[in-house]
Amino acid sequence: MRERCFDIDGLRIAAREWGEPGGLPVLATHGWLDNCASFDALAPRLEGCHLIALDLAGHGQSDHRPGSAPYNIWEDVAEVFGVADQLGWERFNLLGHSRGAIINVLCAGTFPERVERLMLIEGLWPEPASIDDAPEQLARSILGTRAQLAKPMTVYPDLERAIRARAQGMFPLSWAAAKALTERGVIALSEGYQWSSDPRLLAPSAVKLTVDHLRAFVGRIGAPIQLVLGEEGVPKLFPRFREALALFPALDMTVLPGGHHLHLEAQAAEVAAHIHQFMQQPLPGRVS
Repeated sequence: MRERCFDIDGLRIAAREWGEPGGLPVLATHGWLDNCASFDALAPRLEGCHLIALDLAGHGQSDHRPGSAPYNIWEDVAEVFGVADQLGWERFNLLGHSRGAIINVLCAGTFPERVERLMLIEGLWPEPASIDDAPEQLARSILGTRAQLAKPMTVYPDLERAIRARAQGMFPLSWAAAKALTERGVIALSEGYQWSSDPRLLAPSAVKLTVDHLRAFVGRIGAPIQLVLGEEGVPKLFPRFREALALFPALDMTVLPGGHHLHLEAQAAEVAAHIHQFMQQPLPGRVS
């Protein structure tokens, strides 16, 4: 594993790299409030890949977006392709977990000619909104962003307490998984540790996509799609999630034991085996 850094229009995007140039090019994107350490258990198992796992803007060791606006998910799309451009990757594969999977679906619909394969873990698309909700959504975003910026950051006196807090978060984690994400996602201060992520990530988006928006993105995807779910993850937490599957007729779906972060937990080897098998399949229109 090696550290990388990219400058995308003045924004520093940190990353970790596995494999060597010439391997199958893969860009990996993590979930909300996670960081590129999300792929520490998975990436070394994906043999033959040249994998770059990003700290998305506002996460991990990457820069926070300038200004006081909230984080809108489509803003990451340009940065994903900016990294690919700096790597010289005209065509590449996308691997994403949770929010990162959602970003990758938007990426594959925005520039379908550049994405060879789309590999999704515990994420498919954002919950759609109604057009009628747009004014209230914008109001919630403005007030929520102000509230987050005014709130003092939590400081943990030692790293162990920060790890414990991460392990007991919205999606419970093992100690090892929480440790990996925490060590990448904190800033050391004289009085202890605080999260490096931008507090504006906790505020609602200014605008949410409608079902028609999402159908338009999905309709343009030309890459084969794989979806890996944990039995105790999205299918159990969000029952309506399965309604979205009808819009992905060519979806290769696998449900494995485990929770939302199964790719970082004891199931990492099994997740890697499924992804590796998917990546070995010939692309449509190509002879292996």
